[in-house]
Amino acid sequence: MAERKAFVVRLDPGVHRAMELWARDELRSVNAQVEVALRMALRAAGRLVEPVVQDEGEGAG
Repeated sequence: MAERKAFVVRLDPGVHRAMELWARDELRSVNAQVEVALRMALRAAGRLVEPVVQDEGEGAG
């Protein structure tokens, strides 16, 4: 499993409630939903570089 960085974040109660509802709709924890939302925003802003995952069959043979 990938290493995770833990940190505290302060949210407006309305934002937290919206994240709770969104997370529940998608069967995720609030923590996981916050990460999904951050990844979506970073990708849209061109700020997220996705790690390259090699296919198991790649380079074999």
